[in-house]
Formats: sequence, C-alpha cells, structure tokens
Amino acid sequence: MENMPNPNTIFPAPSIDTVTYVKPTVKSENVIVGDFTYFSGIDFEKHITHHYNFYGDKLIIGKFCQIASGVEFIMNGANHQMDTVSTFPFYIFEGREQSAPPLSAMPLKGDTVIGNDVWIGQNVPILPGSHIGDGVIVGANSTVGGTVGAYSIVAGNPARLIRKRFDDELIDLILKLKWWDLPTEHIKKLIPILIDSDLGVVKIKVQKLLEEQP
Repeated sequence: MENMPNPNTIFPAPSIDTVTYVKPTVKSENVIVGDFTYFSGIDFEKHITHHYNFYGDKLIIGKFCQIASGVEFIMNGANHQMDTVSTFPFYIFEGREQSAPPLSAMPLKGDTVIGNDVWIGQNVPILPGSHIGDGVIVGANSTVGGTVGAYSIVAGNPARLIRKRFDDELIDLILKLKWWDLPTEHIKKLIPILIDSDLGVVKIKVQKLLEEQP
C-alpha cells in the first residue's frame, strides 16, 4: 500500500522535533482543529489564553494551517466590562463582595475562526472573535482582529491588508476546488499544482479539475 501521511501523527517531521500536528494533541472540546495543521512548538493549548468554559466560545482552525512559534490565540475571557466607570474586574479578587456581571454585559466577540491553508507568522496575537479566511498569510509580529478576507496578506499592528495573493479569478477557483477537503490520496496527486508558481498554468489546471468533478 502506498505510504500516506497520517494526520494523527504528533511529530510529523522526523528531522524537526519541535513541529507538531495540532489535532492529535488537543484536549479541550472547545478547540477544533483540522487535519495536518501544524504548530512550531510542542504544547499548542498553552498558546490559547483566557479560554474559560463558562463563556462557551470556540477556537476553530481549518486544515493545513501553518502556525509559527509565539502565536497566541486570545479568547473572550480576556475581555473586561467596558460600559462602567472602571474596567477593573473587582468581582474575581479575594476580599470583594461584588457579583460577576452577566455575560450579556461583557463585550464578547464570539468564536475565533481560522480558515484552511493559513500561514500565521511568529509572535502574532489573534484577538477574540477574529475570522481569518482561507489561504491568508499573516506577517510576523502582527496583531489580528476582526475579519480578514481569503487569500490576503496582512501585516502590522493592527494588521492591515498588504495585498491579495492572487487575482480574483484564481481565488474564486481555489475556493471552489476546496482542495483541503479532498481525500488525502487526491491531495497527494495535486501537490505539483499546489506548489507551482506559474499561476497562469495553475489557473488552467484548477479550472480543468473543477470541470471534471461530478
């Protein structure tokens, strides 16, 4: 039988013992990670902060993402009430008698969602409720909040659009193909297309693949 990559391998790069596939290491039911997404580190969940079950927010990451060292996913538990005179959370400290505010009073941003084939550079904090589209590249030391469109390159603090990676036609074709959802054996055959820098040729080949789909 042909040797196929295994998404449940924790250390998938034999020559690099600090790179791990994230999915088989996740313990929290509120963290959902797709196959083959890797992290340049060995304890991914330590890089998810302020993630408290009573908020109910989820971190959802797609397939084939590349997450560099120092990336931090900041979840909704980091938020403080902002419609009061003080933002100080008196209620969580000893010696105070205040009740915690209802969740409806907190500036919650919902789930944090990362698409497929996203590359996040080193030391990037991702703020609560961020939505990062498929194929995005995030520059090192950027701060990401809000929504980032598919196949964008963003950088800075706050992260801003530098440019789109491809023209709209090719982006649309890739999003229709959704290569990351294909069976592993099909993806293996597609690798020559996925690593081809001749985008004109890639566009033709992807269009042909879409026409051949049932």
